[in-house]
Amino acid sequence: MKTCLSRLALCSAALFTFSSAVMADQYQTVEKLSLENEQQVIDWRRHFHQFPELSNREFNTAKTIAKELEAMGYEVETGIAHTGVVTVLDSGKPGPVIALRADIDGLPVTESVDLDFASKVTTEFNGQQVGVMHACGHDTHIAMLLGAAKILKEMQGELSGKVKFVFQPAEEGAPAGEEGGAELMVKEGVMEGVDVVFGLHISSDTEVGTIEYKPGGIMAAVDSYRILVKGQQSHGAYPWISVDPIVTSAQIVMGLQTIVSRELKLIDEAAVVTVGSIHGGTRSNIIPSEVEIVGTLRSLNEDMRMQIREAVTRKAETIAASMNAEVEVQVPWGANYPVTYNDPELMEAMLPTIRSSAGADNVKLTKAVTGAEDFSFFQQEVPGLYLFVGGKPKGLPADQAPGHHTPEFKIDESGLITGVEVLTNLTIDYMNKKK
Repeated sequence: MKTCLSRLALCSAALFTFSSAVMADQYQTVEKLSLENEQQVIDWRRHFHQFPELSNREFNTAKTIAKELEAMGYEVETGIAHTGVVTVLDSGKPGPVIALRADIDGLPVTESVDLDFASKVTTEFNGQQVGVMHACGHDTHIAMLLGAAKILKEMQGELSGKVKFVFQPAEEGAPAGEEGGAELMVKEGVMEGVDVVFGLHISSDTEVGTIEYKPGGIMAAVDSYRILVKGQQSHGAYPWISVDPIVTSAQIVMGLQTIVSRELKLIDEAAVVTVGSIHGGTRSNIIPSEVEIVGTLRSLNEDMRMQIREAVTRKAETIAASMNAEVEVQVPWGANYPVTYNDPELMEAMLPTIRSSAGADNVKLTKAVTGAEDFSFFQQEVPGLYLFVGGKPKGLPADQAPGHHTPEFKIDESGLITGVEVLTNLTIDYMNKKK
């Protein structure tokens, strides 16, 4: 019996040594191919940066993505969720189906960064002429995913299963009156048959070479809301004749601020209630009949999300009633995304891969952020991981890094290779775990 156990131990040790050697070879191959393709990834990024397009209008972006994928030997589907592009790499061997996702839309922001490939694009948005810019780094996401697609195609013989590459439009939100983004992709069946999904987001205040992760909620749920306050119009000289919706709105705005400060258990999770705009009235001497309040709610778990929604409606209605006004509360109204939630078991299983790809010292546990991501719709369908990849130059203080969604947004392109390696190794290692 002792001899059998000794042999079993020797066999297990040999298998572990063989497996470790195979994995080491894989990481070296991925690193080598990533370095060979680094300039191509940077060139892709610069092209998409120079020619950005707004949500659901990424027509030329989609054409370029499809062209590059076809040049690699992929068969491509276009027109998914309006302007999305999807392709599948089939190893021909049994195994899981892994989705890798990049968002592809720009923002209505006029670029102020002095780059040879800075965006000069302008277009119409909400009836106004605006500049268009990749002010959140989606150009880098496209480039990193194309890089992973190229490497995985070259390593196809080592794969077991399928890889679905998802280039998603309208992450920043579809235009008014339109559907779009990850939610529409899910409705159109993009996640059918998929077992797991991985995604990355560039971070302008995280140092290049670094990956940040968090099990559980990493980005907030977001719910837009609208409150229409209805009063009684009158001459400004005779306010006692009116039911003043402006004064009522002012009290509602102040009341909304007590939701986070007095009703939520903030030692558990962060939350935000924001009033983004108030519109009402036309002249200094007229008390209007209506005022519109619009804003967003952000939360990091579903119970808190429902609590905030209820509180917004309750406070608006009770404050309005105390002023003899009426309100119509719509929450959610327009865009609303669930919590971006990293499956804890999947996170634990894949963390060694992330550390092996970026270096253990470069992988940092981070706190959740109150920004939102519609990648969360994919994670509602299957377990998924969403990670932050560094785009800040080494040595630059984080508080001096340009913010996302600003005209000054800028990233260090040397960080892209880390994203390519992580996406590629996550794919291969997950396949190996599920053999």
